[in-house]
Amino acid sequence: MIASLRGTLAARRPDGVVLEVGGVGYFLLATRSAIRRAESAAEVTLETYLHVREDTLQLYGFAEAAERELFEQLLSVSGVGPKVALAIVSGSAPGELRRAIVLEDTARFQAIPGIGKKTAERVVLELKEKLGPVSDGDVAAPSAGSRPHLVAREALVELGYTVLEAEQALAAVDAELPPEERVRQALRAA
Repeated sequence: MIASLRGTLAARRPDGVVLEVGGVGYFLLATRSAIRRAESAAEVTLETYLHVREDTLQLYGFAEAAERELFEQLLSVSGVGPKVALAIVSGSAPGELRRAIVLEDTARFQAIPGIGKKTAERVVLELKEKLGPVSDGDVAAPSAGSRPHLVAREALVELGYTVLEAEQALAAVDAELPPEERVRQALRAA
């Protein structure tokens, strides 16, 4: 398996990048963070996953090992293929997605295009046990302090955003900010 590639950005496509490594261009379907990383550096190392089917070999690119690991875990869920798994991993940071699974936040997954209610429930159900131990902050009782993303998303939904629009707006905002500030910045950007 090809675990990672180090090279320079040769081309950017809507769904990925062409990374030139030793004179060979490799096309990788990539997460948004991997694309941003490749665009911002002269030379970049991306984690990869080689998906093998009888009719094709496809490389997937990730900015960090945690993204690739979550991608691989998502592939074990029935009904989730590599393109859907890539869409899920591209939507948020791996830690946020793991928290959503632990908190059984199926709405977070339903906000991703191509994910319906049944698939979201299956992702949460099948991965909750596989994720292993998480920190106490990830599973604390719902409150503004322990679930800032959910609080910010719900605030935007109350203001008329769909769950998908709220997720997209919050993806462009610093995740370290308190929920109130995340909402303000998301509203300003709209």
